[in-house]
Amino acid sequence: MKILDKQHGLLLALALALASLWLATLPWLAEHGVSALTVAMLLGMLAANLGPRHTRPAPATLAFCKTTLLRAGIVLFGLRLTLGELGQLGPTVWLIDAAVLGSTFALALWAGPRLGLDRESSVLIGAGSAICGAAAVMAAQPVIRASGERASLAVAGVVLFGSVAMLLYPAAYPLLASLGVSDTAYGIMTGSTLHEVAQVVAAGKAVSDQAANAAVLTKMLRVMMLAPFLLLLAAWWQRRQPQADNQRGRITIPWFAFGFVAMVALNSSGWLPAAVVAPLQQLTTLLLATAMAALGLDTRASAIRATGWQPLLLAGLLFGWLMLGGGLFNWLLG
Repeated sequence: MKILDKQHGLLLALALALASLWLATLPWLAEHGVSALTVAMLLGMLAANLGPRHTRPAPATLAFCKTTLLRAGIVLFGLRLTLGELGQLGPTVWLIDAAVLGSTFALALWAGPRLGLDRESSVLIGAGSAICGAAAVMAAQPVIRASGERASLAVAGVVLFGSVAMLLYPAAYPLLASLGVSDTAYGIMTGSTLHEVAQVVAAGKAVSDQAANAAVLTKMLRVMMLAPFLLLLAAWWQRRQPQADNQRGRITIPWFAFGFVAMVALNSSGWLPAAVVAPLQQLTTLLLATAMAALGLDTRASAIRATGWQPLLLAGLLFGWLMLGGGLFNWLLG
């Protein structure tokens, strides 16, 4: 099988990313909260498994997209957040988000091995469900050095069940409203329990602008928790892994997490004009979409079939917990 050189492989991933940005603007996909990141991964998988066999990029190209470009995108993702917006939510929402994140990830670590999953898959599916979907999976992958197939399955699971939840939440709103749940409370519950940012926006806007605003701010707080989560994950993972004696005790720090926090602080300062922030935010989406396209290009159907049904079962279990357990946290703490 002929392998594309580095330049042509990078151009292929970039072309798929640009196509995903356009496709995500189509009315049906936009209304259903399908993000460009999800589309990019699917296009990459189609190209890898249905396209000509000579279109597979070199491993070095895929690694560059899934590490360097991904980390740059995660850093710039901080420009979508401000400390002031998050501070408006109050301590209760912070507590709800922390409880949902911690309990969901802990459940993934407990249930994954009992379903026959390896630790890497359990971590990736737990991170994606607990924080922010595909972006969290991609951010956690280099920290634990998981394979592309494991990351693809994790993304597929959180996208699938997040999409189901995005449709169920607005459908359940009339019942919640009859029980006294306000639009703001509904928005907080949506933001604290749905997977992807795009899904949160869609589920909030389906009810009201007030619900959408509360949902997005709550979700942004969960995204903000990605940086400390990655630092804790790196420390925990390094100590759990068997290492050579001369490496024991060293912790691989995901430095891009600090860059993410720095961008949030910079965006909060107001020093960057809107004319600079807007194109950087567009660049963020392009970088992350290119990384997702590379993830899809590195995913083979045979490898996915070999992993079995357990990843989707774990994603479904966490989906149920987010709805029931997350709803309980919202009711008890809110």
